[in-house]
Amino acid sequence: MNERAGTVPRWALTGKALTILLLLAAWEVLPRALHANPLLFPRATTVFSVWLDGLRSGELVIYAGRSLQVLLLGMGVGVAGAFVLAMIALFTRFGRDLLEVMASMFNPLPAIALFPLALLWFGLGINSMIFVLVHATIWPMALSVRTGFVTVPPTLVLVGRNLGFRGWPLAAAIYVPAALPSILTGLRIAWAFAWRTLIAAELVFGVIGGKGGLGWYIYQKRYYLETPAVFAGLATIVLIGLVVEHGIFRAAEERTIKRWGMSA
Repeated sequence: MNERAGTVPRWALTGKALTILLLLAAWEVLPRALHANPLLFPRATTVFSVWLDGLRSGELVIYAGRSLQVLLLGMGVGVAGAFVLAMIALFTRFGRDLLEVMASMFNPLPAIALFPLALLWFGLGINSMIFVLVHATIWPMALSVRTGFVTVPPTLVLVGRNLGFRGWPLAAAIYVPAALPSILTGLRIAWAFAWRTLIAAELVFGVIGGKGGLGWYIYQKRYYLETPAVFAGLATIVLIGLVVEHGIFRAAEERTIKRWGMSA
């Protein structure tokens, strides 16, 4: 593999692969060595077999698809709201004060803490989940976008003004491309917050409108003491996280930020 800047060296990938294999080997050996109850601590091969069965039957795919569908809806609304807030803050004093006050108040508030209130307002359904996902997404995203906007070099802004851009067109043509590193960082943080919030909400509050996601899958399997399936659900959550992190965000960084010589 090419080891130029922005790519992962071959030795680093080999080291990570060996680490994963060692962890899996320890997971397989330790339950046998410790005579652990397989009902509580199944071996890695047992979990892998159940995970494959879940994929073949489509059960895990269906639950994962439901979770991702809700996640994309909530994140989409949250990211759009964050851009609107950051744009208003970019051009008006009131917008800056509004964003600073609201972000300082609500960003530290865990999204899952709002779920009981969301249930009262929207009932047990997808709207409640989207409400908490918007909260989990909008504040870190808005702060990252805002940080990116304020660090845009004044020279670039002057170039945009000389080209005739003003207001929202100026933001779209100059500020957003120049703030891309911060925007990607914000998306990465927002995704992590939203994913954790979604799974936690499904675990605590169960099914959403009759259709649960991966959290609900784990909750059901725990109820019936199907521990290998619980591990299979957790492994699916981890794998989705790895795919999003390495397959989407890092790939986007290498194709844009690092290739263009930008930095976050």
